[in-house]
Amino acid sequence: MSDIQIVEAPAGIEGAGFFATSATSAIDKAIGLGRSYSLWPLPFATSCCGIEFMATMSPHYDLARFGAERLSFSPRQADLLMVMGTIAKKMGPVLRQVYLQMAEPRWVMAVGACASSGGIFDTYSVLQGIDEIIPVDVYVPGCPPRPEAIIDGFMDIQKLVQTEALRRRNEPKYQELLASYGIQ
Repeated sequence: MSDIQIVEAPAGIEGAGFFATSATSAIDKAIGLGRSYSLWPLPFATSCCGIEFMATMSPHYDLARFGAERLSFSPRQADLLMVMGTIAKKMGPVLRQVYLQMAEPRWVMAVGACASSGGIFDTYSVLQGIDEIIPVDVYVPGCPPRPEAIIDGFMDIQKLVQTEALRRRNEPKYQELLASYGIQ
């Protein structure tokens, strides 16, 4: 007896020469999966959160097992900006320039209280969160956050990358977000 089974076609829309099954195609899912496990992070570390990130990259925690083997210190080759530590207002334009030099698609992770909200430094010289100058995708809480928290934030970025539509960045909603930051 043959082991071949006839399977019903999934619910979808049929027409002459085409068959569509869902809004997100298999190719979108495959590309999202590939992107999520080949992120090249650019660490922008200015203080103690950077030390915790170094521990995260160590063999004990090993962020490389999530596909972030290669750190990129060139914005043109990175797709994930990890901002860690206190950002002074004088450093804001530099951070924004690094963000603008990154190619699309690009994601941003604010690591620690200082990058997320200015931390304990409620002063005139400290930026009260990097979301004042660039859009942020994931916030990692802590002062400084443990390596486990950084890994959790990285996994949140991976989930975002996996589920993001390929053309999301061309949608009017995303363009409005960039325009609200003065980015064209």
